[in-house]
Amino acid sequence: MIYEIAQLPVHKEQIETFRAAFAEVAPLLSRAEGYCGHVLAQGIETPELFHLIVRWKSFEDHTPGFEASEDHRMFMMGLQRYFSEEPTVYHIEGAAFATGEYLV
Repeated sequence: MIYEIAQLPVHKEQIETFRAAFAEVAPLLSRAEGYCGHVLAQGIETPELFHLIVRWKSFEDHTPGFEASEDHRMFMMGLQRYFSEEPTVYHIEGAAFATGEYLV
């Protein structure tokens, strides 16, 4: 299990329309092979910065899997006009989340 974390910088004046656009393209993500769920969270200190966290069965399900698909192209086409700069995407290994083992 891995987590994709995408930092999505959105133009401040387009936050609400971005939310609506994301709701429209989210089904393209959720039908991808290896998809296990996602959350879109808005920053508190920086409300124009959204974090998309997607759980995948494997790294390969996301890359090259979903990223190489037509659904990914359509997903990004539906969102890219709202970005104030290029999103940052990285992955983390998710075993600690799955077992509930957290640092104290």
